[in-house]
Amino acid sequence: MNQKSKSASKIEENRHERFKRIAAKRTNELLEKIRILGNCSNKSSYEYTEEEVNKIFSEIDKQLRLTKSRFSAGKRERFKL
Repeated sequence: MNQKSKSASKIEENRHERFKRIAAKRTNELLEKIRILGNCSNKSSYEYTEEEVNKIFSEIDKQLRLTKSRFSAGKRERFKL
């Protein structure tokens, strides 16, 4: 392995390690926020309609789909007849 290959490999490894560290942190923060949102379901403390709940989860679903699509953006197949 030449010097350029070693250097490129190290950069890739650093980018991968950075992704794992940041993605894990952000995922854990998001999961905690979702858990906290679930606290709003306590009917003795909050009042809400089914429509409001559906609106919340529709938006969450929409954002999840958009975010997931960003991870597979380069993998889309072209339409063919």
